[in-house]
Amino acid sequence: MNFAAILPEEILTVGAIVLMMVAAFGGRRAAGLTSWGAIALLVGAAVALVGAPQTSGPLFGGLVAADGFGAFGKGLIYLSAAVAVLAAHNWFERDFEHSAEYPVLILLSTVGMSVMVSATSLITLYVGLELQSLAAYVLAAYRRTDDRSSEAGLKYFVLGGLASGILLYGISLLYGFTGTTDFVGIAAAFAREGTGSIGLLFGLVFLLAGIAFKISAVPFHMWTPDVYEGAPTPVTAFFASAPKVAGMLMAVRVCAGALGPAIDAWRQIMIFAALASIFLGAIAAYGQTNLKRLLAYSSINNVGFALIGLVAGGVAGTSAVLFYMAVYVVMTLGAFLCVLALRDEAGEPVEAIERLSGLAQTRPALAWAIAIFMFSLAGIPPLFGFWPKLMVFNAAVGQGLMWLAVLGILGTVIGAYYYLKIIKVMFFDAPHGEPLAKRPLGIEGMLIAAAALVVSPVGYLLIGPLGLATRTAVRSLF
Repeated sequence: MNFAAILPEEILTVGAIVLMMVAAFGGRRAAGLTSWGAIALLVGAAVALVGAPQTSGPLFGGLVAADGFGAFGKGLIYLSAAVAVLAAHNWFERDFEHSAEYPVLILLSTVGMSVMVSATSLITLYVGLELQSLAAYVLAAYRRTDDRSSEAGLKYFVLGGLASGILLYGISLLYGFTGTTDFVGIAAAFAREGTGSIGLLFGLVFLLAGIAFKISAVPFHMWTPDVYEGAPTPVTAFFASAPKVAGMLMAVRVCAGALGPAIDAWRQIMIFAALASIFLGAIAAYGQTNLKRLLAYSSINNVGFALIGLVAGGVAGTSAVLFYMAVYVVMTLGAFLCVLALRDEAGEPVEAIERLSGLAQTRPALAWAIAIFMFSLAGIPPLFGFWPKLMVFNAAVGQGLMWLAVLGILGTVIGAYYYLKIIKVMFFDAPHGEPLAKRPLGIEGMLIAAAALVVSPVGYLLIGPLGLATRTAVRSLF
């Protein structure tokens, strides 16, 4: 047994158990200790990714794979988790909300996502997904005194349970008709029987439906706006980044591995999900008045663009997916860190878009940071968010899917409106209502500045090294 290959997961698992004991005995006084302990564990796990052996074959009887593809996804997940822990440190009310168990829940969810991106068996995939989801349900309802947070947790739990049932039904069908849960064995069954087997085809559909829920792809997106709005903002930042990466990479590994020979079947499903996510995410955001709900539809929209890369397939398409998710994580975390910085004079969070009016006059640095993230999410050059969109469109054209790329570009134009609306409110609307509080941002301000620098035109300097990293990760998959 090559336990060294799963060293990052071991560090996080043992560390989470230790911090759980610290939280149990230390109570709220241990909140700072568990927070910084969780960040140290995430940094240690990221370092272990470099030192852990990278093998191309499955380990532990075909349950997981330790390869560059999984390591790339884990790096993004650990970054998102660390930012979620740091952001919460100054956001929750220390007297009754910032409990010591918050970082523990983040760590346990991170372990689940690490398993998701490394799974080479449907059983491992499900175990990792449920570990991530169970911690996420609690995180969504973390503010027990807030009705919106409780509602978000309940909705997420009910709809997540339904999605898990759908996923399990697909797994059971695939197991029943192939006799294995191993990706290699399932791929062999599809290569042997094709999609002529109704049982295999139904299993494929239900499996992809369950995965679509986890990445908020249309038509399984309905939970996203409500949960993003109701959950605490640091938790929403975590939901919008890490689980999206884990879900997309899990989808890539399943489609390229277990469902590889059935590409004609799953490609049709993914094309529909991609286009539906792009256009619904663009159009449904038009009437939103809450910034977190708008960013929820933005995440749905961006998942659609990433799915175009998955549809294109091959090294170019899959590399484009990884590149897209890396830039998307930075853009989204930066945007939510800006939302975290919006407070009124009473210290209450500000989420209404109309409250941003005149922000360029009262807090120009924050307004310009938000503008950078909005333009980048919209894919407007010369911001760096333009480049990953170009990559997925080029991958689609390279596979003869010109029409898909054209529709994706059309969706980009339509979606740009609601990003530009925020810019208009900040820079051109006259200030009204109570002014937002001017308070030092500390480490959050440094994170916002770093993220803004990455998604600015300076980010184009990363095309070479990030492109090399994505191609290396993809080669380990194929």
